[in-house]
Amino acid sequence: MIGQESRPYNPDGHVIAARADIREEPGELLLEKKGQRVRAGKKHIRPVPGKNILARVTDGINGVAIVAIFFAAWEVLPRAGLVQAMFLPPATTVARAWLELLSSGELLKHVIISMQRVAAGFGLSLVIIIPLGCLIGWYKSFERFVDPLVQAFRQTSALALFPVFILFFGIGEFSKIGMVFWAAQWPILLGTISGIRNVDPLFVDVARTFGIKDLKLFIRIILPAAFPSIMTGIRLGAGASFLVLVAAEMIGAKSGLGFMIINAQYNFETPQMYSAILTISLLGLAVNYLLVWIERKAMAWKEEIVPT
Repeated sequence: MIGQESRPYNPDGHVIAARADIREEPGELLLEKKGQRVRAGKKHIRPVPGKNILARVTDGINGVAIVAIFFAAWEVLPRAGLVQAMFLPPATTVARAWLELLSSGELLKHVIISMQRVAAGFGLSLVIIIPLGCLIGWYKSFERFVDPLVQAFRQTSALALFPVFILFFGIGEFSKIGMVFWAAQWPILLGTISGIRNVDPLFVDVARTFGIKDLKLFIRIILPAAFPSIMTGIRLGAGASFLVLVAAEMIGAKSGLGFMIINAQYNFETPQMYSAILTISLLGLAVNYLLVWIERKAMAWKEEIVPT
């Protein structure tokens, strides 16, 4: 009867209540599982308004609290003599050194040089590796052909190949950009292959039923479905870029944050060394949040199920 609710058995443990009253909420489903309740409409799933805002505020407070505890411990331990201040200066000392480097322009100079190297190597990996990953993930015969080579090379560390890059490109910019490219390409490649390969075949069959051909099918169906996996690979590749760049700049470089760290160590300028390390961490964090923001904007059509 109209307005009545039925609760059929679901083997996954869901209790489904289907409302047939199309005048109020047409085609609505109420899903309940372990105290969570969401509404599923015809086009997408919408979270039921609840305590989501309070939960996000609580998570933010917890995040700020753990960071504050970390820096408080950093400040107290050296001053209490539990850690030698020569090896770990107090956080305020490092902060003063960081502000001095920033005001003098020296820190900004090294940041710009390092970011240029990261942008070149990481950008090159995006341009080359994403199309390559799409080809490998889509064409099974091509995957079988290149898979042994891919599996062999992806196990080789970029740091182990650093002498090879120096032999081919010298100690200039090309060797450092090449190392960043090598380190960033593998997470991006694997994420792209996994995303393309795991696209639901039902989407492809339905699209072909409606007459969507290969290129249009790939752009409108395959890439949007694989986009979350590709973005995960891109974020991992960005992190690997910073790690390898610092190591590359410690050898045969006269500029960059990696050079700044190793030079400060040689001169026993410990606050400056930690300032450069913190700068690298902040840059990596900023790039990661930028990629997360891009992913959310690009996937704005996809709504999440939020527990109430």
